Amino acid sequence: MALLKGKGAMTGVNLIAKVYKNNVTKDGKTVYADVQVDARDARGPKQTNLHLKSERVKEDDGTTRFNNGVPYSTSQMEEIAKAAGPNTEPILDKDGKAVGTLYGFKGNVMPATRGNGLVVNTKSVGPSDFKVDGTTLNNQFASMRAAQTAAKEARAQAAAAPEQTTEAEQTAEARVDEPAVG
Repeated sequence: MALLKGKGAMTGVNLIAKVYKNNVTKDGKTVYADVQVDARDARGPKQTNLHLKSERVKEDDGTTRFNNGVPYSTSQMEEIAKAAGPNTEPILDKDGKAVGTLYGFKGNVMPATRGNGLVVNTKSVGPSDFKVDGTTLNNQFASMRAAQTAAKEARAQAAAAPEQTTEAEQTAEARVDEPAVG
């Protein structure tokens, strides 16, 4: 799940929303959207998980999947769609059939009142600084993979660092001269 910390970190965030046609409740009042920080936003490149919500779910067969869907009312989704304007891209299945829409927009996020994660304050949405296209989702995954690799390397360096510090300290101790008594 995306971590946005510090003053102003949750305001004016460039976001993308993946909305599948089948992620609407039967009564049509609620839409589940996978909203992510756009990897091109200044807060995106170091994020190992760009999703505003990411909940681990264990299936009956023992497999684990992640639920990234956040419920928004249809009026809230209309606000997001209006903010995105023409900045949309169809989400295609393996047969090339449109199964959803990718929206690019900008807005403020806040902690969810129910459950975990972050949600979009749909009263603050506007046009994104970035255009979504057919490569946007692939770029999202590539950015998360790169951040995960960098985090893994940083942990490995941190684990090796105490040994290096100890050697440096030992060398420094060996060079210390005894004070002269005069």
